Amino acid sequence: MKRLLIANRGEIARRVIRTARRMGIATVAVCSDPDRQALHVREADIVVPLGGLSSAESYLCIDKLIDAARTSGADAVHPGYGFLSENADFAQAVIDAGRVWVGPPPAAIRALGSKSAAKAVALQQGVPVLPGYFGDDQRDATLLAEADRIGYPVMVKAVAGGGGRGMRLVHSADQLPAALLSARSEALASFGCADLLIERALLRPRHVEVQVFADAHGHCIHLGERDCSVQRRHQKIIEEAPSPAVSPELRAELGRCAIALAQGAGYVGAGTVEFLLDGDAFYLMEMNTRLQVEHPVTEMLTGLDLVEWQIRVARGEALPLRQEEVQLQGHAIEVRLCAEDELFTPHTGKVQLFNEPPLSEGLRFDHALESGTVVSPYYDAMLGKLIAHAPTRDQALNRLARALDDTVLLGLPSNRAFLAACLRHPVFRAGEAGIPFLAEHGDALRAVLVPSTQTRIAAVVAACYAGRTLTMNLSSPFPRAQRWLVGEHALDLVLHEHGGGRVSVQAGDARYEVVLTADSLTLDGVCRTCSVVSVDGANPPAVVVRWGTEVVELVDLSLLAPEGAGGGASANELRAPFNGRLVALAAQAGDRVARGQTLMTIESMKIEHQITAPRDAAVAAVPVAPGQQLTPGQVLLVFEPEAT
Repeated sequence: MKRLLIANRGEIARRVIRTARRMGIATVAVCSDPDRQALHVREADIVVPLGGLSSAESYLCIDKLIDAARTSGADAVHPGYGFLSENADFAQAVIDAGRVWVGPPPAAIRALGSKSAAKAVALQQGVPVLPGYFGDDQRDATLLAEADRIGYPVMVKAVAGGGGRGMRLVHSADQLPAALLSARSEALASFGCADLLIERALLRPRHVEVQVFADAHGHCIHLGERDCSVQRRHQKIIEEAPSPAVSPELRAELGRCAIALAQGAGYVGAGTVEFLLDGDAFYLMEMNTRLQVEHPVTEMLTGLDLVEWQIRVARGEALPLRQEEVQLQGHAIEVRLCAEDELFTPHTGKVQLFNEPPLSEGLRFDHALESGTVVSPYYDAMLGKLIAHAPTRDQALNRLARALDDTVLLGLPSNRAFLAACLRHPVFRAGEAGIPFLAEHGDALRAVLVPSTQTRIAAVVAACYAGRTLTMNLSSPFPRAQRWLVGEHALDLVLHEHGGGRVSVQAGDARYEVVLTADSLTLDGVCRTCSVVSVDGANPPAVVVRWGTEVVELVDLSLLAPEGAGGGASANELRAPFNGRLVALAAQAGDRVARGQTLMTIESMKIEHQITAPRDAAVAAVPVAPGQQLTPGQVLLVFEPEAT
């Protein structure tokens, strides 16, 4: 293997490039049009543009990728994760083109890449599975009958793919038809296959997965488990190893079952067997026939390079370790940094300022970020992964939380502060977080993130003087009235400038003293570093201020007419909260809708989001149509004015 094409993008492409370069293998990057200036493109030895905007036009196009391998002279292809990494047809096309496929054999992908097929292999190998329906008959009537047989609650899942897409929890029969429709749509858009399965739902389980590795010589081992229970929208955001809930005896049994499943399908390469853990009982969820997003957790725990293992196994080499030689040392934990707000709504835009934390021993940051990076609506919302390792779990948690505090990411919303709050929550600290953790504690975590009055005032003052060094240093006898929108509330201040960066702030009956420098702000004796950036494309213009570790977004209302700061006619408009594609529309002009009723579905960053009515109302106009690409703030629907 001399030249490796990476059929992926972003941080995983950079990750594979790093190992390939260390092994003396040249690398080939591919890119869509939005990714032409991306970091993975600039770091590879050769670049082949694929063209197109969406995944379907680029990273999911098998013919373009095979042509790229031929054009670049690549003799091997690594799929990364996501996209075509679990597509048996792509694996076969790579092999038919005379290239080395850095992944499991196509037959093993077919046997295990489908959740239904994987459960059939599991039953043959004596691996526990939940009661369910995994058949080919996909008619609604059949699925309804099978759900009645299994007993509610049930989980509807897409047979193909993973990442929580096409997954719906259903508590009663009347909810199932809508769940089937929504899950099919999301599965088809994500994986090109709308087939579903149904299985009994466990309401308070943990999600535990086992990393397995097999070579072509009949050897298969496991590298311990990872606990991935903290999830939103059925997608992981925190992963750790070892699991706080797994004993050495349970680890051995989980590993035995994972190996049995892999060997039962003739598996070769890296794979992850995922289980639901209910007390000491466990049940197979699925097997991911690829490298996982969270593989760095295992690498930090074992000191191994799993991408190097993948390449060596693909070259026909034997596994470098036997099971008894695998050592799990200390504790490792990873968080997924995503472009989303605290309500898990995805966002697009430009990263105006990015600084990673100091990366000392025991801390790793896999990302594809830099100041100026544009986060588009065409791909996943994940920006990177921050991983910490330490001798104990408490030490690893502290190290990772501090690293999140020290990460600067300004210009668009991110879950950085939310993740830090999760790591510090007493339930998580105690190792007791299961899959319901965010459903049960999300509101409390969000409450922690609400900026204090002092933080909001500091942010407004910093925004007022951003880039205005001369004004900041001059005194003025005239007070400056300021009105800024912070979240959903307007903040009225009066500033008195004393020169030398000293400002007195009147907020209602309270008075604060502020001292400004080029990179810090002191409020009533509390001094913190301070940064201010503009929000790309915001209308009206907005800025983001970081004071210490807290981040606040502000909109300047000082020059707006009073009605401009209120609702006005906009109260009768439903607007797009983010970029995306309108995939379903359930309302038309003349309809009466009820508060909370689903009006339309928008697909953004590979996830479908239901947009609901904010109040009981009559629909006056619907200026959008299914299939249309939407932009933030675009009017989706107009209501009749409310009666006074």
